[in-house]
Amino acid sequence: MIVLRVIGEWWELELTGTDKNEAVPALAGRLTELDLTQELQFLPVEEAAAMRDLVQADGRLPVATFERRHGAVRLMGPGRLEREEPWFEPASTAEALWYRGLLYRGFDETAEGLLEFYYLPHEMMAPLAAVAPPPAALQESESTAVDDLTTLLAVAQRTALRSTQLDQLPALLLDADTDRRSLLINLAREMGMLRQTDAGIRPTRAAVSWLQSSREQQLRALAEAWSESGWNDLCHLPLLQCEGDQWHNDPLLGRTAFLEGVPRTADWYAVADLVAWFKNEMPDFQRPDGNYDTWYIRDVQAGGYLNGFENWELVEGRLLGFYIEGPLHWLGLTDLGEAGKKRCYRLTDRALEWLAGVPAAAGEVRSPLQVQPDAVIVAAPDTDRYARFQAARISEAAPVGKGRPYRYRITPGSLQRAGEEGISAERILQFLDSTGDGPLPPSTRRSITRWAERGVEARLEEMVVLRVRDSEILATLRSNARTRDYIDQTLGELVAMVRRENLAPLRSAAARLGLLLDNAVTELDDEA
Repeated sequence: MIVLRVIGEWWELELTGTDKNEAVPALAGRLTELDLTQELQFLPVEEAAAMRDLVQADGRLPVATFERRHGAVRLMGPGRLEREEPWFEPASTAEALWYRGLLYRGFDETAEGLLEFYYLPHEMMAPLAAVAPPPAALQESESTAVDDLTTLLAVAQRTALRSTQLDQLPALLLDADTDRRSLLINLAREMGMLRQTDAGIRPTRAAVSWLQSSREQQLRALAEAWSESGWNDLCHLPLLQCEGDQWHNDPLLGRTAFLEGVPRTADWYAVADLVAWFKNEMPDFQRPDGNYDTWYIRDVQAGGYLNGFENWELVEGRLLGFYIEGPLHWLGLTDLGEAGKKRCYRLTDRALEWLAGVPAAAGEVRSPLQVQPDAVIVAAPDTDRYARFQAARISEAAPVGKGRPYRYRITPGSLQRAGEEGISAERILQFLDSTGDGPLPPSTRRSITRWAERGVEARLEEMVVLRVRDSEILATLRSNARTRDYIDQTLGELVAMVRRENLAPLRSAAARLGLLLDNAVTELDDEA
């Protein structure tokens, strides 16, 4: 009875009676109410390791094996228990768990005969069974969502975001996943950083505040926005298609239930095991009415509709996995991995701090912009996002790659667009002087100043060289109504220039005149 009282006091249950038949059910009920995944997070390292050993051994280990790793539980009678009070100074990890009610001992029949085990009861094992060993192949979370959203804001500022432009964006994004891009744009709109105008989607003053925040604050803002967003995760599941307009789901309902049910620990979990737990404990997490026959969700591969609870894994199960490997991973909140054939995940420290309400870190080391003598602005991955946003307004962005710096080239066209936005050459020079890592190269300063004074003085254009064997051939091509519009400049009696986009039409028109043009620039064929 004294052990029952000690365990009860540990879990804030006062057992004042003397009848064990009354105390045991009360204590058992209290223990089954515990959030053991949460408790595991706060156990001392040695005790948490002992619990994980039991979980990975399907809940039990032979006494000799367990004691060799984690020590023994000293067996004491009531008198010795009252004298020594071992729960205050346990002699081993095993003893500490014993007096918390987290470790039990008993016999079971095995192929080798009757053996004694330390074990976890089934009620305690269920929430812990999904804990997985660290995976061999690890895909760590990234914080590049803030970098790509900075790029999207910059594109919106320069030319406005339009649906017709979206296919041109992948070269400028670190992750070209279209669902990820959709999420970022929608979150930015819901956060008031983007608004719809007649010209397209443009940034607002609210974007400046976000751009000037630290990386962790930016990620936290995106996580908060996703938790409250109307963006419909279900409609972005790969290989599923939501059809019809007579039904709708509440994306916030399912997402909120998921965030409440997911274990808030830094342990690794098999995604399949977490899905199984939700099916057993919270199967209706996104359908509170329990009706599985009214949503029209089609399996793209199989072609049929996924109605009925028998298709729970193909809809709800996939949605749970998508939360983990989609939005949570995109926003730097989950690490992913493979353990054997199982897909695994763990919440990052960033995620645990968010879920616990710990403020995001405000400090950050930021690299300055580098301005090169050839009028190229270089921004390291950790450059201030607001400075990079401003640099993008006065330059042309080059394609990007993970781990590589951003590069922006100042051109007459970019300076012209900046001028149309009210950004003068003087302001551009002031910006580069104040944000660069050193004095502005004289050549770049001179280029900007000269453009302001004289405008475009020279132009690079991409052309195809047309060479003929006889001057009469070129004269015919220059004069014939079918071909003359496709010849750009004559450089001599036998040479002319043709714009790249005019190559295919010129070749076709010349063929109608009975002249076949040989093409040495073979890569143009497919493009034409």
